[in-house]
Amino acid sequence: MPPSSQYRRGLGRSSAHRQSLLRNLVTALVHHESISTTYAKAKEAQRMAEKLITLGKKNTNATRLKAEGYLHQPQLHINKVFGELAKRYAERPGGYTRLLLSEPLKDDQAESAILSLVDGPKDMRFNMTARALLRQQTEGLPMNELTATNIRKVTRFRKKGVEDLAKEVEGLKISKAVEEAEERKMFEKDGTRVKFTTELPRSDPRWMEKRGPGRLVKRRIGPNDEEEVLLPKRVHR
Repeated sequence: MPPSSQYRRGLGRSSAHRQSLLRNLVTALVHHESISTTYAKAKEAQRMAEKLITLGKKNTNATRLKAEGYLHQPQLHINKVFGELAKRYAERPGGYTRLLLSEPLKDDQAESAILSLVDGPKDMRFNMTARALLRQQTEGLPMNELTATNIRKVTRFRKKGVEDLAKEVEGLKISKAVEEAEERKMFEKDGTRVKFTTELPRSDPRWMEKRGPGRLVKRRIGPNDEEEVLLPKRVHR
């Protein structure tokens, strides 16, 4: 469960320390467009970032002065807020950021999250939707409701959203083909063959689980057609 609202408001810090922390997080978000931190910090930084971008869209002297108070070294980032980001979100009524829970970052197992700007180069949902589309195309799967919903969300306010999504899928397809060709070449040096299949050996624990139809897995086959060994599926970046 997410931390309590009281904890999110205070973050266990004094008011000055808390404001300085949030300004650092928001500045990092504007600069990198994606940050990883604890859920509580990300939630508070998200609220401040939403207000900052709203100020940037108004673009007046008063809002510019107020926005400078949200940033460390505003001279380095204020132009991006009132220029690139204001233009990107001109037609979007709100929801300029996205918060996704992630694996704990520290040994104390504190709940962590990734905070990113939407409709940008590091929009996680956009990338995950492109990967889902590529998998469906590769394995001949029908379009499911979740993927269709995500397509509407990631293309609704993005200029040339459908075209950009198609380009992202094509880029992933090329990257995947290059990586698979390199892996095949590497394994074939020692007489090992690689094949991609939707079948799993009975020895694999996933054979008894319902992981969905048509999920591709990668197998390595020895030079003498020995027992197949399942290789872990690599993440394509």
